Amino acid sequence: MSTIAKFTVQADTFPLGTLFRGYPEADIELERIVPTQPALIPYIWIRGLSQSDISSVLTGVNQASAIKSIEQLDEVNGAYLLRIEWEPERYGLLRAISEMNGTLVSGAGTADSWTFEVRGETHAAITRLQDYCRDHDIQISLTSIQTLSSATIGQEYGLTDGQREALILAHNRGYFQSPREVSLADLASEFEITGQAFGSRLRRGVNQLIKSTLINTE
Repeated sequence: MSTIAKFTVQADTFPLGTLFRGYPEADIELERIVPTQPALIPYIWIRGLSQSDISSVLTGVNQASAIKSIEQLDEVNGAYLLRIEWEPERYGLLRAISEMNGTLVSGAGTADSWTFEVRGETHAAITRLQDYCRDHDIQISLTSIQTLSSATIGQEYGLTDGQREALILAHNRGYFQSPREVSLADLASEFEITGQAFGSRLRRGVNQLIKSTLINTE
């Protein structure tokens, strides 16, 4: 049965983490389904940075050896859409996922750490990923493993794990009460990201819930 594994890595384990090392306020999110073959070009959204910051990132692409090229495509309400062309990695996280014949379902991170979800055709595929990472000194921290049937139940509204966790935490801690019982900064500290990045994640989650429950009525 198809299996989804969720794991975290330190930012310098992933090329985008290296590229955004100097921008702790950045909140980076990959597209929901990101092909891992190096010939294909994934897209990412960057929030929490200014246009001048993005321009600096684009000129610093040579800091990340696994990135062949990167360009800005659009800007929407302070969020920047970038397109990346990857260099084939001899050994690395993307190569590890490719070796397990897996799919990178989601990925989001900051200058400090990244969280990924990968899907394998079987549980053995996840084991191969762990073995590959161990053999090539790629440090990953596995946080959950679910069969696809159970994992999809929690995704019925189209939320990413990060958005779902942010919404649940904000609700449980009284952020949506009037008056609020907790600040964005306090909530963000539990994810080890900035208040601005957490607020952006929370707004995207609320927006997705509204679209899924109030707008998409078909």
